[in-house]
Amino acid sequence: MFSGTLQTEMSSRQYQGRPQDSRKVSGELFSLTYGALVAQLVRDYENDADINTNLDKMGYNIGVRLIEDFLARTQQERCHDLKETADVLAKVGFKTFLGIVPIVANWNQKGDEFSLILDQNPLTDFVELPEDHPNLLYSNVICGVIRGALEMVQLEVEVRFIQDTLKGDDTTEIRVKFIKKLEDAVPAGDD
Repeated sequence: MFSGTLQTEMSSRQYQGRPQDSRKVSGELFSLTYGALVAQLVRDYENDADINTNLDKMGYNIGVRLIEDFLARTQQERCHDLKETADVLAKVGFKTFLGIVPIVANWNQKGDEFSLILDQNPLTDFVELPEDHPNLLYSNVICGVIRGALEMVQLEVEVRFIQDTLKGDDTTEIRVKFIKKLEDAVPAGDD
């Protein structure tokens, strides 16, 4: 499904004996590996909703673990409000792990919901969605990562795709909505 598109895009690149930027090669390998994962999910599940749910769950589990690496690498202190959280997420988190900096935009009146506008999505390099999967949220793993990481810093959020260039939209937009602040949980017996 995806492999034909992936293979076509990669074969059109001519490596002319020049040294490659290791980040670019690593990013391309990541994109291709992720594509293989999504292709396997498409084979394993009958409908797009199940695939999307699995991508979100995988992302959530990644986010829960990734936040520790993020905090260790960046020495980032606790954010004071959602606007600061959104800026750190876009300017530091996305930059650190995906090499892009989305634009934080479209805040609602209450200030509890915003969009991340991605000019570029490294997960979608070399990808075209198959016509028989119109509801597939190919990059839904990103929503899960955001949700999992923010939950580990006591923020419950809802994260979803609003627009996606893979579906013909002009831009890729991820919507993040603050639900509630979670209380620090004390493990049983540690009180």
